[in-house]
Amino acid sequence: MHRTADRAMKRRFDQTAILAWVERHRRKLTVAAILLIAALGFAALHNVLAEVHLKQVRGALHEIPVSRMVLALGLTAVSYFALTFYDLFALRAIGSPIRWRTAALASFTSYTISHNLGLSLLTGGSARYRVYAAAGLDLGEVAQVSLIASATFWGGIFVVAALALLLDAAPIPLGPVTLSPLIQHLAGGLVIALLLTVFAMRMRGVSRIGWGRFSLPIPRPALMSAQIGIASIDLLAASAALFVLVPGATPQTFGAFFLAYALALLAALITHVPGGIGIFETVILATVPQGRSEVFAALLLYRIIYYLLPLLIAAVIVAVGEARRLRRHIVRGVSVADKVGQALAPSLLALLVFGGGLVLLVSGALPAVHSRLSMLRHILPLPFIDGSHFLASLVGTALLLVAPAINARIRNGFYVARLLLIGGMVFSLLKGVDYEEAIVLGIIAALLQYCRPAFYRRAGVLDAPLLRAWLLAAGLAVVLSIWSGMFAYKHVAYSDDLWWAFAWKGNAPRFLRASLGATVLLVGVAWWRLIWAPVRPIGATELPGDVAEAAFAAADRTDAALAYTGDKQFLISASGDAFLMYQLRGRTWVVMGDPVGPMAAWPELVWRIRGDCDRAHGRLCFYQASEDLLPLLIEIGLQIMKYGEEAHVDLASFSLQGPAAKQFRAALRRGESLGIEFSVIPAADLPAIGPELQAVSDAWLQSKAGAEKHFSIGHFSPEYLAHFDMAVLRMNGRIIAFANLWATANRSELSVDLMRHFPDTPNGTMDLLFVKLIQWGIEQGYQRFNLGMAPLSGLTGRKLAPLWSRIGHAIYGHAEALYGFSGLRHYKEKFRPNWVPRYIATPPGLGSPRALVDLMALIGD
Repeated sequence: MHRTADRAMKRRFDQTAILAWVERHRRKLTVAAILLIAALGFAALHNVLAEVHLKQVRGALHEIPVSRMVLALGLTAVSYFALTFYDLFALRAIGSPIRWRTAALASFTSYTISHNLGLSLLTGGSARYRVYAAAGLDLGEVAQVSLIASATFWGGIFVVAALALLLDAAPIPLGPVTLSPLIQHLAGGLVIALLLTVFAMRMRGVSRIGWGRFSLPIPRPALMSAQIGIASIDLLAASAALFVLVPGATPQTFGAFFLAYALALLAALITHVPGGIGIFETVILATVPQGRSEVFAALLLYRIIYYLLPLLIAAVIVAVGEARRLRRHIVRGVSVADKVGQALAPSLLALLVFGGGLVLLVSGALPAVHSRLSMLRHILPLPFIDGSHFLASLVGTALLLVAPAINARIRNGFYVARLLLIGGMVFSLLKGVDYEEAIVLGIIAALLQYCRPAFYRRAGVLDAPLLRAWLLAAGLAVVLSIWSGMFAYKHVAYSDDLWWAFAWKGNAPRFLRASLGATVLLVGVAWWRLIWAPVRPIGATELPGDVAEAAFAAADRTDAALAYTGDKQFLISASGDAFLMYQLRGRTWVVMGDPVGPMAAWPELVWRIRGDCDRAHGRLCFYQASEDLLPLLIEIGLQIMKYGEEAHVDLASFSLQGPAAKQFRAALRRGESLGIEFSVIPAADLPAIGPELQAVSDAWLQSKAGAEKHFSIGHFSPEYLAHFDMAVLRMNGRIIAFANLWATANRSELSVDLMRHFPDTPNGTMDLLFVKLIQWGIEQGYQRFNLGMAPLSGLTGRKLAPLWSRIGHAIYGHAEALYGFSGLRHYKEKFRPNWVPRYIATPPGLGSPRALVDLMALIGD
């Protein structure tokens, strides 16, 4: 029985350990899963196209009439025009009066990005947020718009699919599955019934739907009908743009084709593979009955018309607008369009640079046009051709890796990308007179050059944050190029000799060498970036003594003493009489408190760290800022959140008389009866009592959960404590409690940092220590005693309060067991303090949650 119990406990332990490991590596596992799904998708696509050859696909492409291509372009325009009303109707659903022009800009840019990258709520949602934030919406409203627009899309898919199922009287083949008319009608009827149920709910007065505190408005029936109608137009036009490119397609087969199209969209969205590349094509090829070479040719052309061309148009529009804005020195960034261009231009240009790299990689994997290669045969030697082919693939891979630097507005990234694009143009011509891709690269380079003023950050190319999403996309780009080569050369039997074969018709060996070079470069850079992150520019790690002396002389807050903890960096004013202390956590630059020194020096320091952080592509966060600093924080564009309140005891009015001080008088009497003595030890005499203090600190830490904290409080170390006088309580000659004193030079404030005692000290010992310190402070002429923070105290939970305030209010009221928020305030309330608010300032929008996560991790260490 005991063995059974032991085995059960071991299994539970193993399961817990596995779950913890999965949670710890969740992001890496997600990336690996997406890469695995993409690889399986390409493998399935390879199997589906087993009998199809590149020559057949090229022939099928040439057979598509120009009139069909023009019709596909027109249907694509209709689809993207309809997409703009997704956002407009969503804005009306939440009661926003934003005009169609702004909604169209948000919709077009967000959908062109999400269509090509996938993860629509993240990639497209980010672009949508930047547009609407410039128009005055907050994060919650933008999230509602994104979700309602997404619901509109899915509603359109289900309605059109339901109608197709209801109206089709013949069996519909979907690959290996055939839907009978009865199943079609039942499925279509169920979808229509669900939609009518939503209409009925709205008619009965149900205006919102959701869970807990989160809810979405249900649009009015008229608006809901408009949403379904516009979504149907969009989806019919988008699917028809592919349908007209498929040879042999007839109007009678459009219903079955649309179901296959919807299924392919669903598979692409569920797998989260960027752009659904490989997944979308596999499903279409497996479910559409026409010849696979013709369908695959149509899919390739559809990728260009519906995905890449709108992305290029969006990038041109935004980039040209951004470049014009940067050249207007008087009126800058006034309109919504200006703000949108400023926010989205780097992202779209980065996508174009990435696309240029993908073009070079895929081109390098495919055989050169024989007639063009013959032209070069009489001009250049073979090694030159092979070398250009290999270098073109390396340049393509390098463009994939330099794209994040473009997104981060890094000037060196601009120079490198421009050089690579020009090099790619040259190598494209030298490896096979591929003037088409040279023209594409030239357009991207011209756009990049036109937007040159947008790249102002001074940092290294590899200092840009290479997010896992970029690495994932780059990996898929290389996989796509390798798959393209394997498809093109499936008729070539592999042998080790191919690696060393050099011939004018040796396209397969060139592909193998280029793919190996691209893979090695990508894996090498990714490994280096993931294992050895680049060192970013940092401030001074030591605070000069003369600067500290001058700054502390003008300081009114005792937390300036945190400069001595040894875990901060410093920005020093030009006059040398003020400084600002901060630390980096991830990409977040966390500033501790207000600048220290004369207030006249504060603007210089705040604006300098704002600029340094921006140039390093970081997120700026101020922690425990005072009301005096708020105007500057608002001026530099940060959003302000109340963090809690600090307890200040006015020493001029503090008294031990009256009923309110009864507990303090009792603590004094108890201390006298136990023989507890209070004294303040000068900093110079601390070495003599160091071992006793260490014993108290060790016992106190052992009785508490966790280890020493840093950054926002001090820690026990001789180097740190040597800067401060020490208040101690002795009992029978033995130190039982201590607290190091923080004090301003102008005697405006007195406080304590470390407060530690033996676990077995008598009850009320810390009350006694505080009362003795306050009395000592009064004798020394200090104006106030700072009891420290009460986190989340004073936040309101009102319905119209900001989201952060409501969350903090809920935590303050319901998480007492985790921290003791209200208990801490209640304890300090005994001293009848004045409560002074303290604030956190973060970047607005999507950067705020990440900055808060980094802040909590930093102060929790």
